[in-house]
Amino acid sequence: MKRRQRQNPLTGFQLRVLEETLKIPLGEVRTYSWIAGKIGMPKAVRAVGSALRKNPYPLLIPCHRVIKSSGDAGEYSRGRGVKRKLLELEKRLKNIFCLNHK
Repeated sequence: MKRRQRQNPLTGFQLRVLEETLKIPLGEVRTYSWIAGKIGMPKAVRAVGSALRKNPYPLLIPCHRVIKSSGDAGEYSRGRGVKRKLLELEKRLKNIFCLNHK
């Protein structure tokens, strides 16, 4: 019996967006345009948002750390309120960790 290979449902572009998103430190945010620039496609801002919407692991790959250039939180698969709360929680955690390492 032939074994079926598991196919990755994400495109190369989507994977690059998610890989760059993984680099955003706890308690910090980046913009959609920042991600687009980092992957070498500065005009692909909307496509970055679309790629983040397809994030299969939203808590492991922190797409909630990506915001609009205006400072608005933007959308999130679990809702905007959840995104804001996650960002607030991470900011507090970062402050706690920084205080403990001084």
